[in-house]
Amino acid sequence: MVNVVRRSQIVGLAALDQGTATQYGTVEEIWVDDSGQVTYFASDNGYTPIDQVSMVGPDAVLTYSYTSVQTPANLRRLSRLAVRSASASDPIGWIDDFLFDWETGDIVAYILGGDIASPFGGQAVLFPEDVEVIDAEAVVIKQDAKNRLKSVSEGLKGFLSEKSQQVKTLVKRMGDRLQSLVNPDDKPEVVKVKIKEVKDELSASGKHDQSALAEAAEFLEGTWEEFQRSVSRTSKRMKRALDNTWKRLTGKV
Repeated sequence: MVNVVRRSQIVGLAALDQGTATQYGTVEEIWVDDSGQVTYFASDNGYTPIDQVSMVGPDAVLTYSYTSVQTPANLRRLSRLAVRSASASDPIGWIDDFLFDWETGDIVAYILGGDIASPFGGQAVLFPEDVEVIDAEAVVIKQDAKNRLKSVSEGLKGFLSEKSQQVKTLVKRMGDRLQSLVNPDDKPEVVKVKIKEVKDELSASGKHDQSALAEAAEFLEGTWEEFQRSVSRTSKRMKRALDNTWKRLTGKV
């Protein structure tokens, strides 16, 4: 999952307009809509739509432009929100953290705390398909969802957000290079050959840890379909973000 980050990894980062390299705030919270889709991040200067995000780095969130709106309707803050079963009204835990794709707004995993997570050492991973509804007071999960909870180490092992910063940086660097090499209609074997070519280029420079480079290449090979879709979405996403900004500025929304 190339563009997945934890809420806790993005809160506290500087928010920068990539066009002017100007910081316009610090990320304070991530907000979802009624359906549980991430729609805004809040900074000390208001709410920025997630569709404006162009990159999430280790130190900053870059946006296509500085766009801020005041208090959108029907938002939910998931952090510390109670968790309960569909068959009971008493809370059995809370949302400790969650992972989401900053490009699509999709939540891919919830990290739970409280009684429900006790068998897993205090934190357990819940997947979105086991959520029935998110309201203002609680995340309501399916009756048998407890049976499908996983430990953090098991449930999150396939996500880039859980890799070391060195591996994340190499995945980003390799991904930037591959954007000019990978075509939307490339076959899996072609994509994997191009990943190997980029890996070999970086390896030949002698500037990178070989085990981290191998891990980064392995990650990209395992997520080539998602990466390919992400490459094809990038230009469309940029155009849509700029169009939306223009509409907001001209009041045509």
